Amino acid sequence: MIGHAFMGAAHSQAWRVAPRFFDLPLRPVMSVLAGRDADRTAAAAERLGWAEAVTDWKAVLDRDDVHVVDICTPGDTHAEIAIAALDAGKHVLCEKPMANSVDEAVAMAEAAARAAQRGVRAMVGFSYRRVPALGLARDLVGQGRLGRIHHVRAQYLQDWIVDPAAPLSWRLDKDKAGSGALGDIGAHIVDATQFILGDTIGEVMGTLVTFVPERPLATSHSGLSGTASDETGAVTVDDAALFLARFAGGALGSFEATRFANGRKNALRIEVNGSAGSLAFDFEDMNVLQFFDGTEDSSVAGFRRIVVTEPEHPYVGAWWPAGHGLGYEHAFTHQAVDLVRAIAEGTDPAPTFADGLQVQRVLAAVEASAESRTWQQL
Repeated sequence: MIGHAFMGAAHSQAWRVAPRFFDLPLRPVMSVLAGRDADRTAAAAERLGWAEAVTDWKAVLDRDDVHVVDICTPGDTHAEIAIAALDAGKHVLCEKPMANSVDEAVAMAEAAARAAQRGVRAMVGFSYRRVPALGLARDLVGQGRLGRIHHVRAQYLQDWIVDPAAPLSWRLDKDKAGSGALGDIGAHIVDATQFILGDTIGEVMGTLVTFVPERPLATSHSGLSGTASDETGAVTVDDAALFLARFAGGALGSFEATRFANGRKNALRIEVNGSAGSLAFDFEDMNVLQFFDGTEDSSVAGFRRIVVTEPEHPYVGAWWPAGHGLGYEHAFTHQAVDLVRAIAEGTDPAPTFADGLQVQRVLAAVEASAESRTWQQL
């Protein structure tokens, strides 16, 4: 694994836990952790369960005991690492968004296509599609329970930088992150809605806003927070993104991603309305899916609260008895499970790098639309 901060910790837990709860055809072994600082990387390896720590990620590509490379670094490094790893014959799991530009994503998708011909697999880490409630949502849409899809309404609301004194981090630097709320959290709702519908976005019109253009420089970071210094620097990404979308199948979508929704901590919300029913989801109540069956008698019809913890629900059978809810970290475990199984079966894991490229095209089209004030086709 390359990188050991927020996502590194989440992915590490997934690799530790996956073979202990799921019957896997291959057993992951956490061989080596790569990071820039020797002392910090060694401490992280000890804490997170890695056997060894190194400071040169390129060196791991020559090792016979490394078969999978898990990329948990900022977006500006994804393309270089992923392409090198795939060309070296390593399976790759890459955090989202896949890249910082469409050109980088194209190069990554091409590398993945070349690697697939040699049996080497690549997957993008859109973890929310592995929340059981969203898996059930996809199943209901696929079964036709919602009929023809008319509307998709998606929000991802956070508030961790609403304080203008919150310090700069790499997530607020366009060179490192590619974009702000749009790519960091907006990419998740793009992937999740396309996953639920089994459809893709074909056209967008959007706007981007930066509410706080300058912030204190950070002296240290921990997760999403940090310690501020007396010096300041420019924020070069969007704080909020809003856009309309038309899906290839005809559905109309509205999307909002912001890190300035005071009081909203991790509110990933999706509602889908169809000719025969609707569904609604909020990650802050992640074990529940709301479902409305429009074919029922109107005198008793209403949204049904489904607690998605039954053994027949996606992934749930490997965990706890019914009613014992899952958490944020479980989606990463499911991600690791799906990748290991795909490698063993010789199939392409989803989402593929081609899927990641499609999301990248949506993000780029939103940026272009915000600049031109026009609809943009992908």
